[in-house]
Amino acid sequence: MITYPNAKINLGLNIISKRSDGYHDINSIFYPIKTIFDILEILPSKMFSFSSSGIAIPDGKNICITAFELIRRDYNISNVKIHLHKQIPIGAGLGGGSSDGAFTLLSLNKIFNLSLSDNQLRKYALELGADSPFFIENIPTFNHGIGEKMSKININLSSFKFKFFFPDLHISTAEAYSNLNFKSTENSIKEIIKQPIRNWKNILKNDFEISVFNKYPDLKKVKERFYNEGALYSSMTGSGSVIYAIFDKD
Repeated sequence: MITYPNAKINLGLNIISKRSDGYHDINSIFYPIKTIFDILEILPSKMFSFSSSGIAIPDGKNICITAFELIRRDYNISNVKIHLHKQIPIGAGLGGGSSDGAFTLLSLNKIFNLSLSDNQLRKYALELGADSPFFIENIPTFNHGIGEKMSKININLSSFKFKFFFPDLHISTAEAYSNLNFKSTENSIKEIIKQPIRNWKNILKNDFEISVFNKYPDLKKVKERFYNEGALYSSMTGSGSVIYAIFDKD
């Protein structure tokens, strides 16, 4: 079975507070970007194996392997051969790893006819990370808590054109949070996105931009360049390094 784990962007990202468990409570809207994707192939096999191509993946257990082990923990499934062709940049804020893990769960559910519901799959996905449950249904959601609490939100940006800047830069989540300054948010993200996109520029914010742009000022210049080119809205996505911009299609 071949699937195409896609990316996501954050439409606004506000850090609300640091929790006693070391995680942070956030508010954000996750929006799927299906034109940016990895390629994942999973086949039944006598021996388990994992391989990858494309962008080099850091050493250590890949999230696809962890997803397989979660399902095998509870179900008597046979071995599989997994190959991941990595195209979504790592540490970019696009959720590529989280998507790979979620799509592994979805593929195993189909291959072995497990009949797991979306709710059950989301519970497994949460064991992979806070962003992974989003990719089970893969539709726009308002995310809060550590990102795992989701509610569907009515937003459709298909009539607009997206542009992306992919720097050769990996920003780890730990690095982004370590330089963060907490700042209260006056406007609700859910209310902001009801306004015309042209109004988002000064009110829909990603709180990570302050610390990341201070450390990597060239990223701020990219965002400014997008606006000079006529972007309706531009932002860093997640805690990573990618800058996206939304333009009128014409």
